[in-house]
Amino acid sequence: MTASAERTDVIEVRTVGWDDEAAVALRGAMTEEMSVRYADRLAERPDYLPRGMSVESETVLYTGVAYAGAEDLPVGHVALRRLGADVELKRMFVAASRRGTGVARALLAAAEDAARALGASRIILQTGDRQPDAVRLYEREGYTAIPLFPPYERLAGSRCFEKSLS
Repeated sequence: MTASAERTDVIEVRTVGWDDEAAVALRGAMTEEMSVRYADRLAERPDYLPRGMSVESETVLYTGVAYAGAEDLPVGHVALRRLGADVELKRMFVAASRRGTGVARALLAAAEDAARALGASRIILQTGDRQPDAVRLYEREGYTAIPLFPPYERLAGSRCFEKSLS
């Protein structure tokens, strides 16, 4: 399939459980990719990842999996969790083969709709300096940089953002 054909794929974001098989597989793929991108930092500092970064199923408010094309393939993942008074975007991931095809925008829109339905006034998120495509996406979609918030304030290379939902 050509890139232009991929761009015409229908993308459907489905609400699923945190333990959904496709959701678990996509989070696993994300963990593998991030382990490679940040391998040197992880090797230099065994305590590089701060406590509070992991997502416990009981804190998850919403999980979405994006399915694309006639093949109905799971190609992206997003979740929301409560973090204090805020809703935090977590585990946003798009399969490498589907990047640049609108999957990330569809996931983000679904997460924002879910956050509004939960009564949230804003979404906050953290990403890293080695994820420039993610930073560009968030900025393009109206997210603005904010000071680092716990638990990410000690995580080298963190970038934090917010978007008002009102």
